[in-house]
Amino acid sequence: MPSIAVVQGASRGIGLQFCRTLLQRTEVNVIATCRCPDQALDLNCLYKEHKERLNVMKMDVTQEDAIKETAEMVEQQFKKVDLLINCAAMLHPSGRGETSLRDVSFEGVQATLATNTIGPLLMAKYFSPMLSKGSGSFGLHSSNKKETHSGILVNMSARVGSISDNGLGGWYSYRMSKSALNMATRNLSIELRRRSKGKVICIALHPGTVNTDLSRPYHRNVPKEKLFSTLHSVECMMAVISKLTLMDSGKYFAFDGTKIPF
Repeated sequence: MPSIAVVQGASRGIGLQFCRTLLQRTEVNVIATCRCPDQALDLNCLYKEHKERLNVMKMDVTQEDAIKETAEMVEQQFKKVDLLINCAAMLHPSGRGETSLRDVSFEGVQATLATNTIGPLLMAKYFSPMLSKGSGSFGLHSSNKKETHSGILVNMSARVGSISDNGLGGWYSYRMSKSALNMATRNLSIELRRRSKGKVICIALHPGTVNTDLSRPYHRNVPKEKLFSTLHSVECMMAVISKLTLMDSGKYFAFDGTKIPF
């Protein structure tokens, strides 16, 4: 059985690049989910190149029934998942982060949390049984050769989700959603360690400042050397993922493998 990677939020940006990199540089089968596959032109082009290994599934990460239905289809067809990457995210429904309390609204916070926090948590709810059945074929480079894992769950976080690292304020909804996602990841690492007998790895991962639609309104003040292409960011993150061990579960990493304080 080939290795199976699920990329949630695969229509563009980091999610799309994860699909592209996995297909071009590994032998895994990739399941790409997104809300509107018909409008995902780049993902459709990728599918034409890799029909034999890429499955595109329609799924809205803010709809629990849709997540459950997708998980059931994946389980029926593939039985297991070796790698799950939760990529879908929004800065704010308006496209710009709140700079002060005047900009905060119930609807804005609710929508951001639904996509950035609740969606990934529900993905874990329905896909974790398949992660427990994974083959451990994603890059375990431990000195202890007897150490094995089954599956890896990666929640795409952000450095601005670090409470102790917050010196600027602002971006209420986005910061809160990523902080909550970090807590969910830590919780998941504990529960899935128990349920999978310590074989599932869960981490939160910061991709750096990447040239995507989400961050583009704020690129003006970012030094050129700190603004990454999606390709560079994903290559860095894949290097982190490939070196994970069971001891890393529950941790919060940057793209270069350094730990970020919660």
